[in-house]
Amino acid sequence: MVPSALKKQLMPMLQEGFVIKRAVFQSCLELYPMEEWNKLMQRMNKLNRFKKKNNDFIRRFTAGVKTVEVDGNGRLLIPKDLVGFAGIKKEIVLSSAINIVEIWDKDKYEEAIEAASDDFADLAEEVMGIDDFDVDGVS
Repeated sequence: MVPSALKKQLMPMLQEGFVIKRAVFQSCLELYPMEEWNKLMQRMNKLNRFKKKNNDFIRRFTAGVKTVEVDGNGRLLIPKDLVGFAGIKKEIVLSSAINIVEIWDKDKYEEAIEAASDDFADLAEEVMGIDDFDVDGVS
């Protein structure tokens, strides 16, 4: 079941549907609104398919991609092969990742957050502490 608060936020996108796929860096799933997926595919379509590295990347990135919809009861059916990839047992966490939603097994999510907590300050400084940003007092 998609929580009602999230369903309200996703309401404009419910008609178009979603794409669900394996995450690249974590053992979780990524739920893309169709508009975001189409933007990503436009970018990928610019890759030269005559370069083996590009072709291999496209194949691996799109492996297991499925189109899904939220049904009338607010449920999102996750295909079994993707449930297996993410190691989803019983409870899940839906985590906003800017323009997509990550779907995690609850225990794996908590482990990932805990593992990253030790060096999050260093990561934040490296990623967001660059001088290219014109940020007004964000902390």
